[in-house]
Amino acid sequence: MLNPSLILAMLMQVGPNPLAGGLPGDDLVRDRPPRAEAANTELNATSAWLESCLDQLEQDPARAHTTAQIRRSETTGTDRVLANHCLGLAASELGLWDDARAAFAAARAETPEGEARTRARYAALAGNAALAGGDAAGAEGLLRLAEAEAQAAGSAPLQAIAATDRARALVTLGRGEEALAPLDTATTAAPERAEGWLLKATLLRRLDRLAEAQTAIERAATLSSGAAGIGPEIGLEAGVIAVLGGRDEAARQSWQSVIDLAPEHPAAATARGYLAQLGPAGETAPAPAEESPPS
Repeated sequence: MLNPSLILAMLMQVGPNPLAGGLPGDDLVRDRPPRAEAANTELNATSAWLESCLDQLEQDPARAHTTAQIRRSETTGTDRVLANHCLGLAASELGLWDDARAAFAAARAETPEGEARTRARYAALAGNAALAGGDAAGAEGLLRLAEAEAQAAGSAPLQAIAATDRARALVTLGRGEEALAPLDTATTAAPERAEGWLLKATLLRRLDRLAEAQTAIERAATLSSGAAGIGPEIGLEAGVIAVLGGRDEAARQSWQSVIDLAPEHPAAATARGYLAQLGPAGETAPAPAEESPPS
């Protein structure tokens, strides 16, 4: 028999960490401005400084944080924007979320209005910092701005990332139904990103819309590369959706696949726990009673 505490744990599970936005691990974070022409010494020096600060960030984020602060106080224009860029990344590495948010917001404000994609990227980074710092409402506003600017710039991948992270903020605020709209935007703008489909499946499951959740998780599984990336989270969520729908054997298979593909992944430990509570094959667990998703 399925343990009631397991049902509650499954309903509360939200898939990937809702505070871990897509941008920190995304190539967009370290996206450099275009290389300057050899004749433009000033821009070459600016680009070289950013490269140096980013390299320093990997070795000693505290030192990079100080270096970027000094650079910011002594420069203007593009130099100051990129100083804030490195400062925000260093602050994020150090867990100084208010500093990171302020640095990314300043970088956006000082980026020319005609550079919508860059402004969107900084707004998204500021929103992620706000979310990590516990200000989900502030994050939602920044990420809404990032979505709009990314759309204006014609950058579908960045629009999808910002929309996905805005959905995380809305879920954190207890506004799950509203979070479906940005997830629809994310999966439409970048249908090849498995993360958007995984989060959509997780949210639909929390809203007790299991048939739609099943469709979304199947799409995520098709796009996933197995053990790499978010494959284990997809397998874990697929099992949760299956067991809540009364399909115990499908749940067992999904959770076992997580263990087989990525035995050291945190999702594998959760899968082992779920399998232990579900019981051996051949036992039929009753379908869980309807519960409202936790706020």
